[in-house]
Amino acid sequence: MTRDIERRKEAFADLVEIIATLRVECPWDRKQTLESLRALTVEEVYELGDAVLRGDLQEIKKELGDIIMHVVFYAQIGEELGAFDIAGVLEGICEKLRYRHPHVYGEVKVADEHDVSRNWEQLKLKEKGRKRVLEGVPAALPSMIKAYRIQDKARGVGFDWKRPEEVWEKVREELQELEVEVSRDDRERVEEEFGDFIFAIINAARLHGINPENALEKTNRKFIRRFNYIEDQAHATGRALPELSLDEMEAWWQEAKTKE
Repeated sequence: MTRDIERRKEAFADLVEIIATLRVECPWDRKQTLESLRALTVEEVYELGDAVLRGDLQEIKKELGDIIMHVVFYAQIGEELGAFDIAGVLEGICEKLRYRHPHVYGEVKVADEHDVSRNWEQLKLKEKGRKRVLEGVPAALPSMIKAYRIQDKARGVGFDWKRPEEVWEKVREELQELEVEVSRDDRERVEEEFGDFIFAIINAARLHGINPENALEKTNRKFIRRFNYIEDQAHATGRALPELSLDEMEAWWQEAKTKE
């Protein structure tokens, strides 16, 4: 165990040294700023998410390396600016983790993960001096992820359905309201009701332990596989997709389903 810890320390120290060297000796690395790295970091996080959904452990390992490299790169730039260094980054997260887990590093008692989550949100509010629970939801998050985080934070302070089954009444209510507005053809109201319906569906997913972002991405991938099968069959018969009838497409779609 001691050897494993030493190996991890050595590997991390090696990365820190490599990044410091590249900042001096590589023209591309030397040119980077906090802002220029941002888009690249976002891309790396999405690539990690893609590998996780595929269950590709070796690719996950690779993408984790890329993300850790970015973390060290940001810290190197922070050190050059005289703002922070990697040691400060690590010390900060260690301190925060101990503070937010008083049931592990303190005397607080918890019954389950829900108690942990509630304590986490309360400590976070106190720690950051925030007056509102939802202040901590980043404005730039994609809307689906933001909706999930909003609902999760509200749950953290007790604002939630008592039973997961109860949310389906709300889903049906929002669907009915959407259908009414669609029949009236009021675009602004239809958009509003679509938003309410999607928000309710996301809530339902959360209450049943499903991450809606992951669920939708899996459906996206499934649709792409089946649609690609239709396209392949069309090419095999020497035709383009627009030349197919809807019935032909549907038949191949059903055939694609049987091959999964």
